Amino acid sequence: MLRFLAFLSALICAHSLPAMAENQVSLGRDIYNQHCAGCHGQAAKGGKNSVTTGDTSPPNLKKIAERRGSVWPMLEVMSIIDGYTNATDPRDGMPVINELSQGKQIDFDSGNGIVVSAPENLVAVVSYLESIQSPKPRSYVP
Repeated sequence: MLRFLAFLSALICAHSLPAMAENQVSLGRDIYNQHCAGCHGQAAKGGKNSVTTGDTSPPNLKKIAERRGSVWPMLEVMSIIDGYTNATDPRDGMPVINELSQGKQIDFDSGNGIVVSAPENLVAVVSYLESIQSPKPRSYVP
């Protein structure tokens, strides 16, 4: 029985989210609440439950993976947020959030085996968004 439980535990761990440091998720939640919740909503559901300016409602951030066939696109999400941070191709109503590119740089591997330096705050927000996906992603791409 113990072998079965150990096997089951290993199987569950092998199919869970990639390891995310809890402190990254916590930091990301704090940054999200400070800079993003005003438009995307405290529950990150966007749409009519959020404060909007203009004709476009912010998207439901809990459904990013679902909209991409249950795949979590780490670098795509980072690029979308970072693109706004760097004021490239901004969308109406999407603010530039300088805090995401400022501060400490950390080593980051999105899953493609290449470690790069990335802003800790950006990684934290994206890690938080990954943690709130509903349903949870079934696969991951860098």
